[in-house]
Amino acid sequence: MVLQTESQQYFYGTGRRKSAIAKVRLYPDDGTAIIINDKPMEEYFNWLPWQSTIREAFAISGTVGRFRVQAQVKGGGVNAQAEAIRHGIARALVVSDPGLKAGLRRAGFITRDARVKESKKYGLKRARRAPQYTKR
Repeated sequence: MVLQTESQQYFYGTGRRKSAIAKVRLYPDDGTAIIINDKPMEEYFNWLPWQSTIREAFAISGTVGRFRVQAQVKGGGVNAQAEAIRHGIARALVVSDPGLKAGLRRAGFITRDARVKESKKYGLKRARRAPQYTKR
């Protein structure tokens, strides 16, 4: 979805992973800043593998340095939040240029990863772990 604020046009994408939801805006710009929850990415995600996860969609599509990212993310753990932002960036890139969709889909960034934790069952300790059996 292409939206326009007071003076700037941006491309919007929603990313999800487990219970994390990311609302991502891509502004056509010099592309140096990635702001997450009003903090620089290096401050919010202080581990390099999380930062590289977020940048993967730009590397695959060849759009490094063309967009400034503004993201709001909530829910889930830190890794799920990073993957939700990557999903949102990939969706917003497709809105900006539909020609990028094939490469991003091949990398698996367009499809929402639907794996979530299985719920606990009654009579069991966890989802599948049964209480220990004692014969005597």
